[in-house]
Order: sequence, then structure tokens, then C-alpha cells
Amino acid sequence: MKNLLAVGVAITLGFAWGTAASAQSREDWTGFSVGILGGALTTDDDQDEGLLFDRNLDGVYGDTVSTTTSSNAFAPGFCGGSAKGPVAANGCEYDKEGMEAAGRVGYDYQWGSFVVGAIGEISGSTAEDSVTGFSGTPASYTFKRNLQGVAAARLRLGYAAGPALIYGTGGYARGRIDNRFFSSNGVNAFTTTSDDEQDLDGWQAGGGVEYRLTPQLSVTGEYLYTSLDVDDDFVVRIGRGGAPATNPFILPPNTTGTDVIRSGDQFKTHGFRIGMAYRF
Repeated sequence: MKNLLAVGVAITLGFAWGTAASAQSREDWTGFSVGILGGALTTDDDQDEGLLFDRNLDGVYGDTVSTTTSSNAFAPGFCGGSAKGPVAANGCEYDKEGMEAAGRVGYDYQWGSFVVGAIGEISGSTAEDSVTGFSGTPASYTFKRNLQGVAAARLRLGYAAGPALIYGTGGYARGRIDNRFFSSNGVNAFTTTSDDEQDLDGWQAGGGVEYRLTPQLSVTGEYLYTSLDVDDDFVVRIGRGGAPATNPFILPPNTTGTDVIRSGDQFKTHGFRIGMAYRF
């Protein structure tokens, strides 16, 4: 889907550029507009991401979860994605491409061939970003973030060439994610000590071409990069449950349990979008 939409965006940009290059008249881009867009989202996965542990519950992460023989319980390692099974050798399934639908309002003002404008946008999304840790038991522990949507306020600067406006855009973004946790470990107890839903601040940047079909209607091909900062970690506490006292998560001196978070502190996406707008 991402490749298909990327081709669609490229065709739109190429068609608009070619038409604009041969056009003799210049459209007036000053005024308000409303529009809708849709497309594919891919997450910018960090393959170096893993899980971080707080064994003594002092709020500082980076401890090693050790077995009774003082070996690292998570020696099998981590992977960027959802576990295919409890054994690390089975690997992970990488995050699927998501979809996005957005509505926007904007205002542009034109000086000669240059156009400056402002955009307000709200989008809904199905993008996801996962990371998994594997213990030697064997067992898997997967954290997943689902992007529900983004509200953004951006500026854009463009160059009008015939019926086409070639532009760059960037600005503030605020997104909401839903956190999930899954484990093949059926012995320990798992509780969350923070909110499943979190609001994240960040930014967006990209560019595209808007092409005038009529004085009121236009089509758009656009690429947009989004980076959202995770300020509050989603924490899962692993307690004893039905595990024996020799379980690595509850070994003395702390027998209460172990807090776990994911190490990645950003949610990043690449968006390939096409859309239409009505200009007043």
C-alpha cells in the first residue's frame, strides 16, 4: 500500500510540475481552503530499541534481571516488532503499514509567485510501533504503541507555477497513542502503573504539490514526516503471581517485582498522502 501511494504521490507531483512548467497563466492562491487527505503511514522503527528494567523500584532504569546463577535472564535479546513465538530464534514480525485519514483548513497569501500560508489539521491513524524482549525461560514480552491520531498546526511556503503550487511545510504536532503489553509468560503477574493512553508533543515536516483543477478545486500529493516525543513512560510491573521465589523478577533483596519500560522515547512516522481541497 505504501509503495502504491508513493507512486501516486510521485505521479501527482510529476504531472503538476510538467503542467505548471508549460502553463502561461498564474493562479491566485490567496484565500481560505478546506480539504481531506488519506494515505499510508509507516513507522520509523529503531532496530536498536529494547526493554529497560528497574529491579529495586527506585525509578532508575537500566538494571539487569539476573537468574539465581547471576546470568542475564534477557540474554536472548530484543527485536523491533511483535514476537512470532516465545523463543528468540523465531524472531519478530515487523510492524504493518498503517492508514491515515485527515481533514484540514488553511489560509494562503500570495506575493508574486511566492505563497505563504498556515494549516490546521486533524488526522486519525492505525499506525503501530512494537518492540519485544526475550527471556531464557523461554518467554516473550512485547510493548506496542498504536497511534490514534494527530492534531497539527503548520506553516507552508510555496512557489506558484501556473496551476501548481510546489511547497514545503512544517510545524507543531500533538498526537495520542494507546499502549499495549503482551507476554507469553503465563506464570508471573503483570500490572500497569501508568495510563494506557498518552498525549505526545512533537513536530511535522514535509512537502508536496497542490494542483488546481478548477478555480475552486485542487488535488494534492504530499509527503509528511512526524516525530512525537514520549515524555511519560508506559510502565509494566512484573510481580510474583504463581512463580516460585527463585523467579528472576522477584529475587531478593526486592521481592515485590520489577518495573519494565521500552527504551525508545519517540514515535516517528512517514506519511504518503493524496487529497483534495476546496478553495474559497
